[in-house]
Amino acid sequence: MQIDETDQRLMGFLRDNARQSVAELARQLDLARTTVQARIERLEASGAIAGYTLRTSPLMRAPLQATVLITVEPRAAPGVLSRLKSLPGVQIVHTTSGRFDLLAQVEARTTEELDETIDHIAGARGVHASESLIHLSTKLDRLGA
Repeated sequence: MQIDETDQRLMGFLRDNARQSVAELARQLDLARTTVQARIERLEASGAIAGYTLRTSPLMRAPLQATVLITVEPRAAPGVLSRLKSLPGVQIVHTTSGRFDLLAQVEARTTEELDETIDHIAGARGVHASESLIHLSTKLDRLGA
């Protein structure tokens, strides 16, 4: 599927505010409402637009954030991943290349809760080593708000 500059602009407007009306999007793009509606339907059908979601304010996030870098023993990744999924403070897990096998994004409401989650990760069967990076301040967040 070809995505032209107008499609890119349309998706940018939707990324900024997916609740905008088709009429408002049409006004911003200087196109007919029916044209914009057809473009949205085509982008959805092709998978270019995979869906719409709610983004919460950074004020709604738990106040403490951390990245935990994890080295896993050979063939232990499925068990470690299962353990990470069971921990409510673990929000995102990525596989990585390089020195670490997994990267876990963790959040907590208190330092005690964060410490407990990090301890559960480090103590999980199959975890060879872990390193935690506590987030201090956010200098750029293109995904958040």
